[in-house]
Amino acid sequence: MAARLPAEQSFTLSRDDEALLEDMSRRIFRYFWEQADPNTGLVLDRARSDGSSPTQRVLNVASTASTGFGLTALCIAHQRRWMNQSQIQERVRSTLRHLAQDQPHHLGWFYHFLDRRTGERVWNCEVSSIDTAILIAGTLTTRQCFREDAEIVRLATTIYERIDFTWMLDSRTQVLRMGWKPETGFVRGVWGNYRENPILNILSISSPTHPVPIDTWYRFTRDPIILSDYGFVGRGPLFTHQFPQAWLSLSGLRDGLPFGIDYFQNSIVATRAHRAYCLSLRSFYPDFSNHLWGVTPSDSDIGYIGWGSVMIKRRDFDGTVVPCAAGGSLMFAPDICLPVLRTIYNDFGEYAYTHYGFADALNPLTLWIDPDVVGIDLGITLLSAENLRSGNVWKWFMANPEIGRTCNRIFRRDASAV
Repeated sequence: MAARLPAEQSFTLSRDDEALLEDMSRRIFRYFWEQADPNTGLVLDRARSDGSSPTQRVLNVASTASTGFGLTALCIAHQRRWMNQSQIQERVRSTLRHLAQDQPHHLGWFYHFLDRRTGERVWNCEVSSIDTAILIAGTLTTRQCFREDAEIVRLATTIYERIDFTWMLDSRTQVLRMGWKPETGFVRGVWGNYRENPILNILSISSPTHPVPIDTWYRFTRDPIILSDYGFVGRGPLFTHQFPQAWLSLSGLRDGLPFGIDYFQNSIVATRAHRAYCLSLRSFYPDFSNHLWGVTPSDSDIGYIGWGSVMIKRRDFDGTVVPCAAGGSLMFAPDICLPVLRTIYNDFGEYAYTHYGFADALNPLTLWIDPDVVGIDLGITLLSAENLRSGNVWKWFMANPEIGRTCNRIFRRDASAV
């Protein structure tokens, strides 16, 4: 069938492609159903890939971002009738009730890591602006998917409108801060460069109650790079391109900068550049190929590593392949990303494709397979696959009137894309 990409990016999914994406997506949804607390709805940050109990350190640690992806996963499952729709809708209600009424927050902003059962802050973590934004993206997605449910609409609106976005704005630079701790105040980091922050910026400008000025969209730097003869903006790992556009539908739109950027096309280029760069490393990692590539922050056999920024430093890399690098870019470049998932499924599936879909990472050289999955990595793969197949996540999120008004103020339709 024809995938639901913009016309200029149309791609035909084969029957086998559809079967793989359907099975993978169902398994990923299983994670967001089974690893969420049934009362709070908070979703574990990580779990064992086979569905067994996580290690003691992370046994009940949820993440705000995983929960945002989880709310969106519930919408997808409801639309596709993967289980009883009433049960799914009630899980959405109970999650939003907890977030609106019981979840600890500061001026509407949520902590990064939480106790899954109580919602209490864990690990002395920060109030996180980007993790809150991802949670709100999922919340507003439910508001449109279940727009005939008055309680869901009311709760989602309450959660969004109580956030004081102006408090998170740095008065000197006029960019948004990354976080805050009650013990020490604002963290030093700010969203000064183009990374995953567009979703945060759009939500902040769109707020009906505490909006930041529209010109904050133009305050962060679009850092240009040339990689493997590809030119694009954004030096971060692939997930920094993927996360915002899991919800924001920006294809064919350009902002008001001189030579305004089509961020969707920019992400297509970034994905292709990333593959080309991985292939340039084949003399060191001979298992890399046109059908096996992709690195983004992930587990490794020595622990979690933040590798995968635009140029992987070889001395810091060991040849690990991360399925969500390609999986999260299905909506941008299915022609090069689907073959990666197919290869991992065919060649390593016995160990790397289990209860919740693909393991977080694997190393084809050493045959190490991650025993864990990570919620946000599963989440971006599920949402990207759904946008490729139906465009539903884009449709739900962009139907929120606050988001539509802001995008109409910032973006113009690229005449060449019509």
